[in-house]
Amino acid sequence: MKVEQIYTGCLAQGAYYIESGGQAAIIDPLRETIPYLKKAEKNEATIKYIFETHFHADFVSGHVDLARQTGATIVFGPGAETEYKIHQAKDSEIFELGKVKIKVLHTPGHTPESVTYLLLDESGKEHAIFSGDTLFIGDVGRPDLAIKSGLTKEDLAGMLFESLRNKILPLPDDVIVYPAHGAGSACGKNMSKETSDSLGHQKKTNYALRADMTREEFIKEVTIGILPPPQYFAKNALLNKTGADEFEEILQKGSVALDANTFEALANHEGAMVLDTRSPKAFSEGHIPNSVFVGLDGSFAPWIGALITDLQQPIIFLCQEGREEEVVTRLSRVGYDNTLGYLKGGIQVWKEAGKELETITSIDASEFAKRYTKDLAIADVRKPSEYEAEHVDGAENVPLDFINDNMEQLDREKEYYIHCAGGYRSMIFASILKARGFNKLIDVAGGFKAISETSVPKSDYVCPSSLE
Repeated sequence: MKVEQIYTGCLAQGAYYIESGGQAAIIDPLRETIPYLKKAEKNEATIKYIFETHFHADFVSGHVDLARQTGATIVFGPGAETEYKIHQAKDSEIFELGKVKIKVLHTPGHTPESVTYLLLDESGKEHAIFSGDTLFIGDVGRPDLAIKSGLTKEDLAGMLFESLRNKILPLPDDVIVYPAHGAGSACGKNMSKETSDSLGHQKKTNYALRADMTREEFIKEVTIGILPPPQYFAKNALLNKTGADEFEEILQKGSVALDANTFEALANHEGAMVLDTRSPKAFSEGHIPNSVFVGLDGSFAPWIGALITDLQQPIIFLCQEGREEEVVTRLSRVGYDNTLGYLKGGIQVWKEAGKELETITSIDASEFAKRYTKDLAIADVRKPSEYEAEHVDGAENVPLDFINDNMEQLDREKEYYIHCAGGYRSMIFASILKARGFNKLIDVAGGFKAISETSVPKSDYVCPSSLE
């Protein structure tokens, strides 16, 4: 028996490869299928099943493509209805995979169709659970992401309480917990950086598994403080229900090399968004007018999903040479399939063509400390929880997550000093403002981490969020 976690840091997502006796199963695969196909080929195994724990909201699954390429059966939990062929499993149904078995535990709560897959080893012993978004390390799934279920988050939280108590907690302490996500995912509130653990340890340390917790207390704790889900979540969940377009076609269409004139024409006359995936420093020093920065070396896909409201938005992009397919792939993981190509030769070709460039002023934390007064308009674009823990005196919290909702409170005639925690989010924020006609922008490189090492006064007092 072989069990392998395939973890993708950008999405904080875990897919799984299980193999026994020449047969393999994939649990919660990402959009691109080649890694799974190569793994099975290397091990001389046939992919027999593709198990989905639920309709994922934070990424587009590769289950439909993988099934078409391998003939494997797609398995969902009870009540899952799709527009493509699946096996809708029953609670406690068992699937044989070589010399091991995989048992379906219906664990509704995160969504109504959510299941946990229990792996029984060659001797029939409970070895591991693949808990999807039912149970995380240190947390449980948020109960507000179901697609048109007619159930409230309180209804689903109550179902989750029963699922955990009746299906998960009775399992042996030495069972390994393999969740679908880790820290950084918006599918939970307080996930650990660890990506697996023993169930026994989770029983001792996970707040949601406390033995003395009542149903009412559980519902209150898992529903309090939930931020609104990113806007793309519902759209991705629907794509996973209806079936997305073939990934290889999307990759081919999006990996087209464009010269500077064609690139400019697509941006100016065809409504294509110019996406700059280079570093914050490179973007600040020179970028194409009206382009938006979301760096590839960061939480690229989640920020794309949070900020670009139309999945069909035409996108053209700049990137470091050799990373073109990576950009297209990571866009498609969250459902942005209308990528039309990239600027061949990058910003240097744009310069050589004599085309216009714009810049964003960026200063370091020591320079910010010299300029600091309480009269400065300082935009702290971190999450509310980060801001509440500690922030620069006089700074106002305008989270990047909700920039599209809060744009009206910003003044185009004002000069803003913008910072986040380390410099990634602040440049995204500044690029969006710049593209929308804001020109008095100063980015603080290094963010609050660097500012905290200066004499700039800080506070943990929570101010009203307003830049008026």
